[in-house]
Amino acid sequence: MSLPENFQFEKVFEVGAFQVHPHGALRLCSMGDFFQEIAWQHADSEGFGRSLLEQQLMWALSRIEIKVSQFPRWGGRLRIFTAGRGQAGVFAFREFLVLNEREEVLARAMSSWLLVHLEKKRILKPESVLPSAIFNTLDSPSWQPRRLEASGPIVDTSLILVQHSDLDLYNHVNNTSYIRWVENRVAVHGLFPSQIAINYLAECKAGDEVSLTLLGAISSPFLQGRVQGKLVFEAQINSL
Repeated sequence: MSLPENFQFEKVFEVGAFQVHPHGALRLCSMGDFFQEIAWQHADSEGFGRSLLEQQLMWALSRIEIKVSQFPRWGGRLRIFTAGRGQAGVFAFREFLVLNEREEVLARAMSSWLLVHLEKKRILKPESVLPSAIFNTLDSPSWQPRRLEASGPIVDTSLILVQHSDLDLYNHVNNTSYIRWVENRVAVHGLFPSQIAINYLAECKAGDEVSLTLLGAISSPFLQGRVQGKLVFEAQINSL
């Protein structure tokens, strides 16, 4: 079957019982897990994935926006597509599309990534490793994840400790762990996000104590995470 909308790579996933809320719908962080997995598999298939570790290089997710129109449920089979969507400055863009078995659009997401040298902690130009056929250096998408600037009154604050299960293969907090933190925090207020935007601003590691601040309008709040006063991530959600 051909790929829609000039997408470049496809993978089929099934929603497991361990990936859903008590009401049976897919957790947003689990959708993020699907996106992370297909991104890696696409990158690996084209030679700019895990092989970059040999050069002490890694991809760091900088921003992502996920928009869900209909949540998949336990047992649902999903066709997820991804594609490189060009570059702008130091950012490389990757888009995602989620369809159900009836070919209905369930969700879309756009992400921006940075190419980082692990030892030097330096951001490099993505075109140095990306195939131009997949990431056109002269093109960038009209939809780009936005820079967030939280505002509004503080709703509440809380503290969490980074656990071993939050970490990825680089010993940093996995990007989907932040989504889980957001889901857990806003669920206290009866909110279940259908849209989320996250800016990943600094590393979090095992043992870090993260101060979470929920602020703004409760219908579309922001959540900020700080470690020793330093802003490490910022998110905004909207609910169905």
